[in-house]
Amino acid sequence: MTDLSPRLGLPYLLPSQAQKHVTHNEALRLLDALVQLTVESFEALTPPASPADGECHALGAAPTGEWAGQEGRIALRETGRWRFIDPQPGWLAWGRDGSGLRVYDSGGWMPVPVGVEQVDRLGISTAPDAVNKLAVAADATLLTHAGTSHQLKVNKAAAGDTASLLFQSGWTGHAEMGLSGSDDFSIKVSSDGATWRQALTVDAATGFMGLWEAATPGSALEVAQNAVEPTITVRNTGGSGGASFRMVDAASLGDWKAGITAGGDFRLRDQRAGQDCIHISTDTGHVGISNTSPTAPLDVGGGVRLGSSTVATLPSAADLGAGTLIYVSDESGGPVIAFSDGTNWRRMTDRAVVS
Repeated sequence: MTDLSPRLGLPYLLPSQAQKHVTHNEALRLLDALVQLTVESFEALTPPASPADGECHALGAAPTGEWAGQEGRIALRETGRWRFIDPQPGWLAWGRDGSGLRVYDSGGWMPVPVGVEQVDRLGISTAPDAVNKLAVAADATLLTHAGTSHQLKVNKAAAGDTASLLFQSGWTGHAEMGLSGSDDFSIKVSSDGATWRQALTVDAATGFMGLWEAATPGSALEVAQNAVEPTITVRNTGGSGGASFRMVDAASLGDWKAGITAGGDFRLRDQRAGQDCIHISTDTGHVGISNTSPTAPLDVGGGVRLGSSTVATLPSAADLGAGTLIYVSDESGGPVIAFSDGTNWRRMTDRAVVS
């Protein structure tokens, strides 16, 4: 029969043994160290300068000094010297350095796995409650992949319920994003946590996006606001390229840009042709058509074609107003440009009434 117990290596008292108290005390010292095992630290490498009797350390891979060559063992300080013990699989030890409870397995100390698959509530550094059954108090919360991707899922029971993320300051809600009362995605904000304003809506059926009060957008982007003059602003905060909207149609290759030039003028530009079709000077208000430097209220860089009419189909000169021009194709003296004097159409050639 071996002289040591199979699990903890405690020495047995042997028949006719002298000084049995020595063996008994040796077993008590081991029990005192290993039962309810507490270590100063895990993966320890350097012996402390002034260790106390009873102090234990779980050694790391390459300890130094008096611990050299004892990697992976437990260093027990007793009667002024170090004693080394081999931990066995399944042993538990509490780390006094804040590392908590660990279990020895596969040649190392590792956190004790939580064997509970379902709990009613869980609090990490804070207390959960009946509504917030999972509560975490920390500087950050990390959710990461287990090899490839990762999804965070927030599920609701029905379309009229809410599945969202609520952002609070001092426990008062100021922003919320998600599915709030419908299956459309929305973002809303509040200054006081009581009155909420819709900032964005994305229609679940169409993917159309609505800003402000456009709760049911009817186009790819719709802006609605109950105001005197709803406005969208595109602001260049310091660059040199102006500011603009651009519209591109892949099927027709149409490519148009409307906006402000670097010099502050407004223009409507055919990007495909590389030319401004309409140009309005910010200094004078003059409008240029195919002319980027208008010097008159209307400055056309090319020919102008007037609308054509016969004498019989001429619109009312009074309705169109004095100064209106029109091309009359069948006037008695031949085709002619006519102008309205507010009452009649008159030929520009001799001011006679068109007949």
